[in-house]
Amino acid sequence: MERPFIFINSAMSADGKISTKERKQVKISGKIDFNRMDQLRAGSDAIMIGIGTVLADDPSLTVKSPELQDNRIKAGLDANPVRIIVDSKARTPCDSDIFRKGEGKRIIIVSESAPQEKVAELQEKADIIVCGKDKVDLPEAMHELKKRGIERLMIEGGATLNWGMLSNGLVDEIYTFVGNLIIGGKSSPTFVDGEGFPEKELLKLDLMDAEKIEDGILLKWKILEK
Repeated sequence: MERPFIFINSAMSADGKISTKERKQVKISGKIDFNRMDQLRAGSDAIMIGIGTVLADDPSLTVKSPELQDNRIKAGLDANPVRIIVDSKARTPCDSDIFRKGEGKRIIIVSESAPQEKVAELQEKADIIVCGKDKVDLPEAMHELKKRGIERLMIEGGATLNWGMLSNGLVDEIYTFVGNLIIGGKSSPTFVDGEGFPEKELLKLDLMDAEKIEDGILLKWKILEK
C-alpha cells in the first residue's frame, strides 16, 4: 500500500522522556535545534500529531520563520504545511491553536466510532478522514494521505502515535535530539509508549548521523526492514 515518506522528529531527555509525569512540556533543546525543527516543518507537506499531544500541549504546528514561510509561498505552497491530528474519538477542542493560528489546511483523522455531532463540529474547521472502526487504521490513513498528494510527512508525537506508526511499519527515519537533563518517573511519557515489541521482534535502526548541538546530541536513524 502506497504511503508518504514518513519521519519522526522529537526531543527527549537523557533518560528518554519527552515530558514530565504531569505530561507537561519541558524545554529540552535550544535555539539551534528549534530552527532545525522549523526547517523540517517548512520542508514537509504535512505535520501530524496525536490527540494526546493536542490535549496536553495545544501546539499550533506552524512554521515560525517568516523567511521560511515566504519561501513556501514563493514555491506556490501555503505558508504552513497541512496540519493533521489522529483523533479516533473526535476529541479535538474546536478552539485548539491548530485552528486559531496560521494559514493552511487542517485534517482530522477519526474512526467510525467517533460521535457524529463532534465530527460535524470539526468538519467546520478541517477536512475529516474516516479510517478504521473503533480506532484509526493508521496504514489506511497513510494511504489516504498519499492519495491527497502528501509525499513527505513529519510526525511530532506523542508517544502513543509514535508507537502506532512504528509498530505498523510506517516510519522511514527518526530524528531525536537528546538533551542534557534527567526527567525520571515511571509514568512520564517516553519517546515510544504502547505495548512494546516482543523480544524476537525488536525494531532495529541504522545510525545515519550523530551531531553535537549546543548541550545535547542529534541522532538520525533509519528504520531497518524486518
